[in-house]
Amino acid sequence: MRAAFSIPANIAEAAGRESVKEFRRYLTIAFGSASELENHLLIADELGLLSDAPRHLQELSEIQSMLAGLRRRVRS
Repeated sequence: MRAAFSIPANIAEAAGRESVKEFRRYLTIAFGSASELENHLLIADELGLLSDAPRHLQELSEIQSMLAGLRRRVRS
C-alpha cells in the first residue's frame, strides 16, 4: 500500500522544510495519506481480505490523532 509508505515519507519531508507553512503543508499531505490508508483498510476488512484490520485501524487512528495534534501545535 503506497499510502502507508507515504505517511512517514511526508513527515520526513516536512521536517526538512525551512518554513512553518511548508512544514504544515507536508503534515497535511501525510494526514491525507493516512485517510487514504484508512479507506483501504476498511475495504480490505469489508472484503474479508485482512483478518486483523481492526487492530490496524486502531493503530492508524492513533497515528491520525498524533498528526492532527502536531498540525495544531505548528502555527503558520
